[in-house]
Amino acid sequence: MALLKLVPERTAIPFTSMRLVAAVASALLVVASIVAVSTVGLNFGVDFRGGVTLEVSDDEPIDLGQVRRTVSALGLGEAKVQAIADSTGEGGGVVVFIEQQAASEEADGEAAQFAALVKVKDALAELLGDGVDFPREEVVGPTVSGELIQKGVIAVVLAIGMMLAYIWFRFEWQFSIGAIIALVHDVIITLGMFAVTQLDFTLSIIAAILTIVGYSMNDTVVVYDRVRENLRKYKKKELPALIDLSINETLSRTVMTSLTTLIALGSLYLLGGEVLRGFTFAMIWGVLIGTYSSVFVAAPLLLATGVKRDWSTATPAAATP
Repeated sequence: MALLKLVPERTAIPFTSMRLVAAVASALLVVASIVAVSTVGLNFGVDFRGGVTLEVSDDEPIDLGQVRRTVSALGLGEAKVQAIADSTGEGGGVVVFIEQQAASEEADGEAAQFAALVKVKDALAELLGDGVDFPREEVVGPTVSGELIQKGVIAVVLAIGMMLAYIWFRFEWQFSIGAIIALVHDVIITLGMFAVTQLDFTLSIIAAILTIVGYSMNDTVVVYDRVRENLRKYKKKELPALIDLSINETLSRTVMTSLTTLIALGSLYLLGGEVLRGFTFAMIWGVLIGTYSSVFVAAPLLLATGVKRDWSTATPAAATP
């Protein structure tokens, strides 16, 4: 119940008066994200690059230097070793990434990956002794990784395209343009965040981006639905004032939905383990940027697209202040 008091039932925040500042901020973030993705690039994980991922845990703390030297001595190409948090508070853990292995006369691409995995496991088992365990093993061949990149891009494009069709059908083209610009804004800035932070961009991040698209669209539809209702109800109210009224009327719902989602995601980020950390971080970022775009991008864009008051044939309310 205390959470319900965080946002007053009636607010009068002039959101549309801040639209130019928000537009400049969004434009800078989008341009910076495009530059970051184009120059720095995404740190594709094994899902997209192909190769081997091996999680190693031990009863005793693991010396990262020894593990790096051991793996590098195997001659398997580029290898990365990262420490990971141990949820039990005891022992140690690392994740080893081995680049995609080239096919040879003796083994094709898939067999070469599995051979590399066995070689790394044997070497680390000898180094760390009886307490070593391998909780996670992932092997992705070159064919699979290429298909995943293609299907991931297609999934995101189709999701945005279907959202465009949905908004156009449910509202009108002015609404659909604002919604799609907000969605593309969210996806580009999320990709830019991953390019800047160089966090692993894996298949689970694609799932997070698709979830972000749905979440952001849900927030936008709630605001748009209230705008549509108010367009029917208030025939003489100026459009900026009407949009401000609509956003303020849905603000408590928007804030409460985002806040409760962030609480759940925060718990998952802290307690869900290394495997879920990238996904939950992307979701947390997506909830924040999606809430922002629904209020400061999608709704104010209705002023630019010139939404009409008489597009609906519904009977207007009797009172028109």
